[in-house]
Amino acid sequence: MAALRGLLARPLASYYLLLSSAGLLLLIGLTMVFSATSVKDYAEGGDASASVTKQAVFAVIGIVAFWACQRLPARTYRALGRPVLAVAIGLLLVLNLLLAYARLTGQESARIGPIEAKLLWLFVGGVQVQPSELAKLALVLWGAHVIARKGVALGWWKELATPLFPVVGLLFVLVGYNDLGTMLCLLAIVVGLLWAAGVRMRVFAALSAVGAVGIGLLIAVASLGAGSGERGQQNYRFARLMSFVDPPSPEQCKLDGCLQIYQGRLAIEHGGWFGVGLGKSSLKWDWLPEAHNDFIFAIIAEELGVVGCAVVLTLFAVLAYTGLRIARRVEDPFRRLAAAAVTTWLVSQAVINIGGVVGLLPITGLPLPFISDGGSALVVTLAAVGMLASFARAEPDAARALHARPPARWVRLVWAPLPPLPGRRRRPAPPPAARGSVPRSRARREDEQAAPRGVRQGRSRGGTADERRR
Repeated sequence: MAALRGLLARPLASYYLLLSSAGLLLLIGLTMVFSATSVKDYAEGGDASASVTKQAVFAVIGIVAFWACQRLPARTYRALGRPVLAVAIGLLLVLNLLLAYARLTGQESARIGPIEAKLLWLFVGGVQVQPSELAKLALVLWGAHVIARKGVALGWWKELATPLFPVVGLLFVLVGYNDLGTMLCLLAIVVGLLWAAGVRMRVFAALSAVGAVGIGLLIAVASLGAGSGERGQQNYRFARLMSFVDPPSPEQCKLDGCLQIYQGRLAIEHGGWFGVGLGKSSLKWDWLPEAHNDFIFAIIAEELGVVGCAVVLTLFAVLAYTGLRIARRVEDPFRRLAAAAVTTWLVSQAVINIGGVVGLLPITGLPLPFISDGGSALVVTLAAVGMLASFARAEPDAARALHARPPARWVRLVWAPLPPLPGRRRRPAPPPAARGSVPRSRARREDEQAAPRGVRQGRSRGGTADERRR
């Protein structure tokens, strides 16, 4: 423990912990995507590496985004918050309008020029984009900037409600109508921001009540065609909730809508403690739906066993510890809020995904960060980790250590520039005196005569010189 405390006390410990945990999760993700998709890709197209090649391309793009984001200062992130939020809301509006048009015309997708909308994705010239993933990063940047600018005024409900709550409500509606799981992730980001800002608990109680009502409404609108639902058909969101609250028997699951849960449990049971071996899963042979995405943790449990699952959970725990450590150590309020929000986002999404696979939470369809197949999610996640890396280098001890022994000039040009040195904290100025107050030195005596300058009140030079000497 002493050696561990010594390692954690090093100035750049947060930075290296972040790089190692995120890098290992990305490597595990690419490996498991290849294992989960190779059989199906070979059966359909004769190329077992089709999906992993596509995922590797997005991983390279994400690493470039990580490299670019770790070079940016905090003022650039604050300036990017509003434009990124505007782009995310614009893409969500286009997606929802096209999907509404497709519903009215009875089609599965709608197209306007080079833009095509299908369920949760926009296809722009053949490039698949998921606007809800960009909305997560936009909410982090814009929300941290707004709350940091409010400062102590957050104690007033009016200052807290505007403009944060209207924009957050709009995002919840645009995202939650089609993707309830991502809306829960956005809700976790808002909770992380307010928690890091020190908002009072009664505000959280009020938000919890409003959030519960909103989630109930979004579950109900699935009967009207929201998400994957169809008008007049069974509400699939309510069915998932009921299958979690009152799970049917395994024999009934083989026939009803809980087949995915049943097959995921079989995969976990089949894996045991040490798994059946990497690439030897039997449930990925088109028995487990979405084995490469939502239920990839079940494939990890089958092939790598409890040991492999423990490794993945440990890496996410290290990532959570590192993010909260960065949020606690940085001095800038914006960095503290953004670091706490990103950490809450990644950890809550992992908890919701893994909890749904193992049966501790209802299934929401959220991917597992770094590991599930998905290009937009991977690129945005690595960009958020790059922002965390920038904040880790800006910790006071890390900045002083980097300036004390700066790396070579080519390293700073290629990798990351030196962070700014932490400034000295100024003492808070005394509050100004109220108007009409009289300074103590100019106070009036009881006989309304001003005290002579240089003579202290209450003391006199009475008595003879001998008495004063004594």
